Amino acid sequence: MIWFKKGLLSSSRGEKSVKVPHGLWVKCEHCGEIIYKKEVERNLEVCPKCNYHFRISARTRIDIILDKDTFIEHDGDLKPVDALEFKDLKRYRDRLKETQAKTGLNDAIISGEGLIDGRRVMVGVFDFSFMGGSMGSVVGEKITRTVERALEGNCGVIIFSSSGGARMQEGILSLMQMAKTSASIARLKERGLPYISVLTDPTTGGVTASFAMLGDVIIAEPRALIGFAGPRVIEQTIRQKLPEGFQRAEYLLEHGMIDMIVERRLMKQTLSRVLSLLID
Repeated sequence: MIWFKKGLLSSSRGEKSVKVPHGLWVKCEHCGEIIYKKEVERNLEVCPKCNYHFRISARTRIDIILDKDTFIEHDGDLKPVDALEFKDLKRYRDRLKETQAKTGLNDAIISGEGLIDGRRVMVGVFDFSFMGGSMGSVVGEKITRTVERALEGNCGVIIFSSSGGARMQEGILSLMQMAKTSASIARLKERGLPYISVLTDPTTGGVTASFAMLGDVIIAEPRALIGFAGPRVIEQTIRQKLPEGFQRAEYLLEHGMIDMIVERRLMKQTLSRVLSLLID
């Protein structure tokens, strides 16, 4: 039997250890299989054993979805501020600096425009690695500007959500983004322009309660956790056991909350087809 631990490969028979480069293997969070990392990357960060979809960065998703070298980022210089001078275990402004240095992002969403099979589209893509993809004032502003550019350019909007919800460090300023983004989506619909919402793991809280569930077409990745409160919170509140798979994409599809579940490898062609049906 072979054991993997901290980059070392060793035998239970006491044989000499063989060093393995750190990060060469990944463990699937769903099936528990140890998989060669390059194999997972070639499979668009999807487990080849059980089809579990790993979380991916916003930049990686943009590369997968948009035509090569067509993405133009907008509002990349917008940064959140600590308007409330919020502090828990540490100051909000310090958390922002640490997260910005770690992720290379200014906030939890990247927005811009690009082409999908030659068709222009405005996109917003959340990155869960930035404070759990939480929605603050900058996220709301970037989504609103994305919609406004779609109105100017007469094109559709696609938003990929991956968020724990509203950002508590911004208090009411964060909660206001729910109404702000929803109002911008309403203007898009008045013009008859398509808005496609793609829900990835996880999409929860104020994001779910606003723009994420307002799409003309709502798509989810397999097994994505989608809901307002988490299942553990709900169980503790109602003191009942929830159904198997509750708040997973498959459960929501069965109960009519989303329109389809699409695997990552088929996402681009599905979005292209939906856009052609809604615009042409």
